[in-house]
Amino acid sequence: MTSTRGRESLQDSFEDLGTHLSEVTFCVVDLETTGGAESDAITEIGAVKVRGGEVQGRFQTLVNPKGSIPPLIAVLTGITNSMVADAPPLRQVLPAFLAFAENTVLVAHNAPFDTGFLRRACESLGYPYPKWPVLDTASLARAILLRDEVPNCRLATLARHFRSVTAPNHRALTDAEATVDVLHGLIERVGNLGVHTIEDLREFTRRVSPQRRAKRTWAHALPEVPGVYLFVAEHDDSREVLYVGTSRNLRKRVRTYFTAAEKRPRMEEMLRVATGVEAVPCATPLHAEVVELRLIASHAPRYNRRSKFPERTQWIKITTEAYPRLSIVREVRDDGATYFGPFRRRQAAEEVVLAIYDGFPIRQCTQRLSPRHPSPACALAEMSRCLAPCTGAISLDGYADLVEQVRTTLASDVRPAVRGLRSRLQRLTSEQRYEEAATVRSRLDALLRTGIRFHRVRSLAACPEIVAARRNGDDWEIHVIRFGRLAAAGRARPNDVPQAVARAVRATAETVLAPVGPLPAAGIEETERIAAWLEQPGSRLMELEGDWSWPLHTTLDHAGLVDELTRDRVAGRTSCSVGGGSSRTDDH
Repeated sequence: MTSTRGRESLQDSFEDLGTHLSEVTFCVVDLETTGGAESDAITEIGAVKVRGGEVQGRFQTLVNPKGSIPPLIAVLTGITNSMVADAPPLRQVLPAFLAFAENTVLVAHNAPFDTGFLRRACESLGYPYPKWPVLDTASLARAILLRDEVPNCRLATLARHFRSVTAPNHRALTDAEATVDVLHGLIERVGNLGVHTIEDLREFTRRVSPQRRAKRTWAHALPEVPGVYLFVAEHDDSREVLYVGTSRNLRKRVRTYFTAAEKRPRMEEMLRVATGVEAVPCATPLHAEVVELRLIASHAPRYNRRSKFPERTQWIKITTEAYPRLSIVREVRDDGATYFGPFRRRQAAEEVVLAIYDGFPIRQCTQRLSPRHPSPACALAEMSRCLAPCTGAISLDGYADLVEQVRTTLASDVRPAVRGLRSRLQRLTSEQRYEEAATVRSRLDALLRTGIRFHRVRSLAACPEIVAARRNGDDWEIHVIRFGRLAAAGRARPNDVPQAVARAVRATAETVLAPVGPLPAAGIEETERIAAWLEQPGSRLMELEGDWSWPLHTTLDHAGLVDELTRDRVAGRTSCSVGGGSSRTDDH
């Protein structure tokens, strides 16, 4: 594990230092226009090129706007129609300005205004818009100066505040020269805050605190490989994991936490508390995802929101009573009962339970029933929503047949549930009770979605071992999965023999014991991530022990669902192999 703690004072590498402000060539530009709308035109361009506090060149020209200048604009700028009548058109001026500003950092006061006109000018004349780094002195001033220093951040106000030798007067070159003095004043102001490079200055405009930027050195020692990173806080006698994340490139990802790219408020708070970052390099991106899930489950970091409490999953259980019923439980036990799930929230489990109640008249009461001692029927029995085993109206064998239909629906074939809902949906739609029909359909969708998740997890949980590979660039990612748990991961480089690497990875893989019931030997989310990787195009099975298969009718597509809801069909049970093993087909 790579660890960096308390290294704020380390010297930055040349890569991270960026370009020192004294070595940056700035092109400070100002435009005068016929107005502020997109349809308005440029009437004057003024620019000053400056480096290390020294002026390198000036650019100034009037521009013929090919139209009339409004009187108010003429009064404001002093530029009249007669002044621009013989001026060159924009087609002649723009190439010269683009050459003047090449390889510079563009600076303007209220930069979006000027860059917007320049971008539209390039588009209209067929020039590619240069990818200048842009600094806005107005935004920079708002980030640096306090309200009691300046009443506003207008150019004239800032020029007076920094005692500019040039007073802005709404002429392009004069305003550009005043902006140069403002820029130098702002740079001098932030020099004692650790802002020494153009990268630092641009981050400062995005309100990244100096304390946060100072911690960017934590990323220096991290490798540029897939893995997991942990932000930690060291206390007097303990270590707290604050946040766990994963990335395909640890160094680059951790570095973004100390820039304006990270905008989450809770991350700002986390970075203030953190005292260091640790890294766990991983063989493959899937390995990194799995390690992340396990670390989150182990530490429950306070700044992680997802995957923190895997034990909170819910399951639907068909009890083992004389008259079985449905129950929502948190734990799968080896008690001979049938389980279906998992569900991240209890509400989702309740939706599926209601879908089963809609399709089958199974009892909904919770008390224990005895075949020998009948009890009065409830309202659901009177509404024909329950077969009323409490009254003895149905035999044990008859009720057992009904429960077996429910088990079949959950375990292998969802079609009986769909058929059970057919008449009710048809009745609701014929009575134009569309909202109730939509509710029933929503419950059915929840049942279908959960069926996919259940069989996706259960199919992997039933396989003692899968060795699979997938090409990633020039490498092969190789994984050993045992009972739905990632037991080992490796990478075959271009000069390696993938089969030899797979044998080595398999030989050192974790020993995994067979799980209980439909549960995998790992967390549900881990098994789902593994399934998603296996199902990607290009994944190849190298070794398979057991049958990786789903029953054929665990879910229905839209056409199949419509077909089941609109006409009778006689269908048997079919099992289709997904990978390896054998397939079984019962006669229809």
